[in-house]
Amino acid sequence: MVNVQTNSIRAWILAARPKTLSGAIVPVIIGASLAYLHDSFQLIPTLICIAFAGLMQIAANFINDLYDYLKGTDRKEDRLGPDRACTQGWITPNAMKKGIAVVIIIACAIGSTLIYYGGWTLILIGILCVIFAFAYTTGPYPLSYHGYGDILVLLFFGFVPVGGTYYVQALDWNMDVTMASIVCGLIIDTLLVVNNYRDYIADFRSGKKTLIVRFGKDFGAYLYLGLGLVASVISLTFVYKGYIFAGILPQFYLIPHIKTYAEMKKIYEGKKLNLILGKTSQNILLMGFLLSLGFILSR
Repeated sequence: MVNVQTNSIRAWILAARPKTLSGAIVPVIIGASLAYLHDSFQLIPTLICIAFAGLMQIAANFINDLYDYLKGTDRKEDRLGPDRACTQGWITPNAMKKGIAVVIIIACAIGSTLIYYGGWTLILIGILCVIFAFAYTTGPYPLSYHGYGDILVLLFFGFVPVGGTYYVQALDWNMDVTMASIVCGLIIDTLLVVNNYRDYIADFRSGKKTLIVRFGKDFGAYLYLGLGLVASVISLTFVYKGYIFAGILPQFYLIPHIKTYAEMKKIYEGKKLNLILGKTSQNILLMGFLLSLGFILSR
């Protein structure tokens, strides 16, 4: 049991879940690298995108923490994943509500500066990011409780950050952006799949109908494997465009991905699956690095 003073700085850091920020930063780096490939890279909007994406990830973590606690989905007695702040009493619900508001306001203030680079239509994208950060866990029809989490990952960890980062620099959208967005969304979804695979029993009991609850743990394992395989195959399309490195380098991601899949199947259930969570996060960073490096070397 971790000893954390209520509403302390340490409590907020733990609630922010810094290890999840790789899922926010990797798409921006991929989008920026693609902009570099197309001779459109700009440092300032890239940094702004990183800040906005990171803050929105923290806000989403706070929102999930609070509303899963209020719904009773997070319980100390059967919690397998990393400890949650509200459930553990590290942060009070009222303080968490204020924290959510503060982080979102700061994120929107920083993100609004991108209007200078990409125009007023970016306001709509920002509003959608905030709406779906809440809609994922709360509201009359929480999307993650009805099996739509994977689609949201593809959209908000693929198309929005990769395409948005590219757009504010190149003021364009093309097939390269679409393919890179799909690759990024698929690999980051492996992180959600591991979470849902681990939490299968708790989600079933609480009525959270993830895809794995709907179709079973064997389906979840194959989904995890398939996401990485499909992402790697899609990366090969960049070879056809003449971006040899962007097509070949991501194939090395398959080695740790398949190995992690085999370990996940062997562990099958329990807290030891948190080891797979960590390895999956590392694999995502590797794929992001390989694809980004591939774009840079293909220029």
